[in-house]
Amino acid sequence: MQPLDLIKGSVKLVALPEIFIKLNEMVEDPTASASDVGRLISQDPALTARLLRIANSPLYGFPSRIDSISRAITIIGLRGIRDLVLATTTVDMFSRLRFDFLDLRSFWAHSLYCAVGARLLAARCNALHLEPFFIGGLLHDIGQLIMLHKLPEMSREAHLRARDGGLPLAQMEREVIGFDHAQVGGELLRFWRLPQNIVSAVAFHHDPAAADSAPLSAAVVHIANHLACNLHSLASREDDHGEAEERPRTEIALAARALIGLEDPDLEAVAAKAEEQFHAMVSVLLTKVA
Repeated sequence: MQPLDLIKGSVKLVALPEIFIKLNEMVEDPTASASDVGRLISQDPALTARLLRIANSPLYGFPSRIDSISRAITIIGLRGIRDLVLATTTVDMFSRLRFDFLDLRSFWAHSLYCAVGARLLAARCNALHLEPFFIGGLLHDIGQLIMLHKLPEMSREAHLRARDGGLPLAQMEREVIGFDHAQVGGELLRFWRLPQNIVSAVAFHHDPAAADSAPLSAAVVHIANHLACNLHSLASREDDHGEAEERPRTEIALAARALIGLEDPDLEAVAAKAEEQFHAMVSVLLTKVA
């Protein structure tokens, strides 16, 4: 079995929400207007409310309140709004799954911190568009959920070996299964036809030097994942017995550090700001995660 086989065998699980498909078509259609997009989103009051909460959160820090989806689209942009819709609908979609071995709230808390950290790091690197980095951080471990759902016994074995041996999960997945969650996540995003910079961020977040395309995206999410594993206040989670379990410590790849050009004090400043934004975003994105 290859990562793509796992995705093709999970078509119902990985099908994108209809509203995102319609929205993506509009964003890519040069004849569609911001008003058209606004009308589509407004058909879903819950999604509209959540997007406005994100737009008014410390993630953006706008000086005045944004009280309409049309205003949010004007400020954030069509592609930015599309990416935020992808973020909120994906979290909801995968949070319907239940795993005996994985604490979903801890999983998404780690992913959300990585998302805000990646966005902040990208801003420090003067990236033009920040939302793709946020999406890359949020979905960097999404392959774990597919593997645990489709290959529960082997995935559990890989998790236990990683935890008990203090070894990288991706390494244990490759030993037990033959491929890792980054590869599965990358194939999922290719299946969704997401932009290559988001695909690279997910597929190469453990090995940014291997990213032939969009290496900055892979490096940024790699470092954001490092911050989430090592500096985030919720970096620990409870195991099956209710005991605190530390995430394995990680090291920053030299290629990633050289590419973004930030020193440790810069990273500590990013981590502190990410902590603030993370806590503000939990009540927005993780409301349906048990």
